[in-house]
Amino acid sequence: METNLAVLIDGDNIPSAHVKEMMEEIAKYGNPTIKRIYGDWTKPHLNKWKNVLLENAIHPIQQYGYTQGKNATDSAMIIDAMDILYSNKVDGFCLVSSDSDFTRLATRLREASMKVIGIGEKKTPDPFIVACDKFIYIEILKNNTKESESDRSNKEKENKKANVDKITPKVVRLISQTISDVADEDGWAFLGDVGSLLQKKQPNFDSRNYGFQKLTPMINSIDKFEIESRENANSKFKLIYVRNK
Repeated sequence: METNLAVLIDGDNIPSAHVKEMMEEIAKYGNPTIKRIYGDWTKPHLNKWKNVLLENAIHPIQQYGYTQGKNATDSAMIIDAMDILYSNKVDGFCLVSSDSDFTRLATRLREASMKVIGIGEKKTPDPFIVACDKFIYIEILKNNTKESESDRSNKEKENKKANVDKITPKVVRLISQTISDVADEDGWAFLGDVGSLLQKKQPNFDSRNYGFQKLTPMINSIDKFEIESRENANSKFKLIYVRNK
């Protein structure tokens, strides 16, 4: 059964570029049955959003700023989220914002057994990130914008070393410990289990942050791990296992 998601966007806090890529990313995790964006549409800085709302079937919610310096948009989005929660029409939420004000909302939704996916810029404060089940950086989605095959190939070659260098000893230790946590007696761990536990430990963990589309090539680029492919009796796809060297 497909997961129904409510997508709530903080228009005051998120750039309008790459909305298409953002919605494609959200579709990987469920069906976005509710799509709303909040902001004061009388303000000129939201004009760029108006061009993409119809293309992506996102419903704009008007929220006037009642008091100077107070963010009425946040309050409207939080109230709507709670109304949607009690309507029992969705199985999870996607909160699109870089604002830590939504930390308590994410926590409350998870307390109600809702899956919570966060999307925001890399400047997003840690409390909001860790309050989500998964957090995706918009910068990753920007990097996935369509390019020609030749351009992409050249770019990957140029950035390969830089991407690998971004994998710090702290990240390697996190992966190593997670492998140990789910490994069998011989030290082998199913990569799917490793990926799931990494996500629970660190919601913003994503191989794309380090220049790799999948976890397998990322781990394969680190010389501290072994990878093994095994036949799968129930599928034509092989099972990937990994262990610490």
